[in-house]
Amino acid sequence: MRDHYDFSDSTQNPYAGKIKKQITIRLDSETIEYFKLMAEDKGIPYQSLINLYLRDCAKSNRDLQLSWNSGS
Repeated sequence: MRDHYDFSDSTQNPYAGKIKKQITIRLDSETIEYFKLMAEDKGIPYQSLINLYLRDCAKSNRDLQLSWNSGS
């Protein structure tokens, strides 16, 4: 290794704003299993698949339609 490195001509990473952030999210086991099976079929890690799905929802401004049953 060198004793000194010259970074005077360096540029800022253009992808720094897109770096992923680690969070904790609670998902039910059926949802996790669904994405794990789909990810296995697609050949990618299930966490990446969940990220791609959520990114697609955000990009297309997809709105969730909820309807609550009164249980009667």
